[in-house]
Amino acid sequence: MSRQFAALAATPVLVFALVLALGGAMPVLAAGPEAPAIDGRHLGLAWVLPFIGILLSIAILPLAAPRFWHHHFGKVSAAWAALVIVPFAVLHGLPSTVYEIAHLALLDYIPFIVLLAALFVVTGGIHIRGNFYGSPSMNTALLAVGTVLAGWMGTTGASMLLIRPVIRANDDRRHKIHVFVFFIFLVSNIGGALTPLGDPPLFLGFLKGVSFFWTTEHLFSEMLFCVIVLLALFYALDSYWYRKEGHRRRDPTPESPIRLEGGANIILLMVVVGIVLASGTWNPGVSFTVFHVPLELQHVLRDLALVGVIVASLKLTPRKVRTDNTFTWGPMAEVAKLFAGIFVTIAPALAILRAGPDGAAAPLIALVTGPDGQPLDVWYFWLSGILSSFLDNAPTYLVFFNLAGGDPQVLMGALASTLAAISCGAVFMGANSYIGNAPNFMVKAVVEEAGIRMPSFFGYMAWSSAILLPLFAVLTFVFFRGPAP
Repeated sequence: MSRQFAALAATPVLVFALVLALGGAMPVLAAGPEAPAIDGRHLGLAWVLPFIGILLSIAILPLAAPRFWHHHFGKVSAAWAALVIVPFAVLHGLPSTVYEIAHLALLDYIPFIVLLAALFVVTGGIHIRGNFYGSPSMNTALLAVGTVLAGWMGTTGASMLLIRPVIRANDDRRHKIHVFVFFIFLVSNIGGALTPLGDPPLFLGFLKGVSFFWTTEHLFSEMLFCVIVLLALFYALDSYWYRKEGHRRRDPTPESPIRLEGGANIILLMVVVGIVLASGTWNPGVSFTVFHVPLELQHVLRDLALVGVIVASLKLTPRKVRTDNTFTWGPMAEVAKLFAGIFVTIAPALAILRAGPDGAAAPLIALVTGPDGQPLDVWYFWLSGILSSFLDNAPTYLVFFNLAGGDPQVLMGALASTLAAISCGAVFMGANSYIGNAPNFMVKAVVEEAGIRMPSFFGYMAWSSAILLPLFAVLTFVFFRGPAP
């Protein structure tokens, strides 16, 4: 087992161990009749500063200080988390501190990391060997297939599975930057709207009680609209550059038969889908409590089964397949460490939002709420989207989910359009910048490793601003107009 895998495996364990250690020092916590939850009415906005700090660190430090970030991102995450845990324990007591950490670790963080790790390991064990020729029709087909796959194996899994075949298909093209830009738009972001498996924000919604196929039903039209427009635009642009290149140059990787290696992982991928789907539909009514946090049997069994899938994939996949995929634990370990800090620092922000108009977030609630008290979908779409463009779309989704009330039954029913606006903003607008979603930077890194110069940070944003912002404006007019503020 590599050091990186050990670090990845240890992160959820350390979080849970912290909960156990603190809880063991406070027997009164387990004996209390009610959970000692944070009362958001008594928290000021200063408590949100560590949450903003860790998100800004994720956005800025990889660009401003890449060497420092590469070696110390885990310490940065831990430092921001400590700025919440230590002062809160001193000012508000250990019982509330432990409860909030336990609640986020057991119900959100550990299930979130386990699913991401399962998708990461399984898709990292599937290798596509062979080569296509990157004609406009073939490139468009590859983007369409990747967009569909993203909804079922996650944007990270689909991106890492297909980016190298797309690079090989276009290795004799002179004009090809647009291929990878649209790949990020579609495969690394918008395609993830199909199911909770597609993108981390939607899985967090699933963990909060949003049914598995709710996203498929309520986001399909919005996703299909964006996909059709972008694929048509891509085909026209790729055809233009293809004709301008004239005669075909010598292809360094000529067409060859396509075959999949690591077939056991295809079966395991279907097992992952079945496990997650079963956990959302099977309810035996059995639960138990850890530090006032209710754990339902089906969710515990889901996480244990996903760990079993990870072990099976590692055992069944030949080492050469993962080597050919340049599979490493680095990206997953980074996500695990950073999200441990994010989930801790977000606790006060969520408590403030739960306080509604009685808390410090009253101005924000007023902005997204109409005179009649109903949520303004247009603001939920754009605010969640703008924050997702430059911060992380998973915690952004969680913030606006709670801002809209946080009741999954209400949000799936009477406020379905609002939940759709939040979901689309978080998933779609992650494509607006390299830092909007983890696969964006991963794709950029893989393409540049292949010797292809990708646009700079602001160069990429010139592409997204010219293409995506007008598309999202039209999307707003068609789906999220609602009443004017």
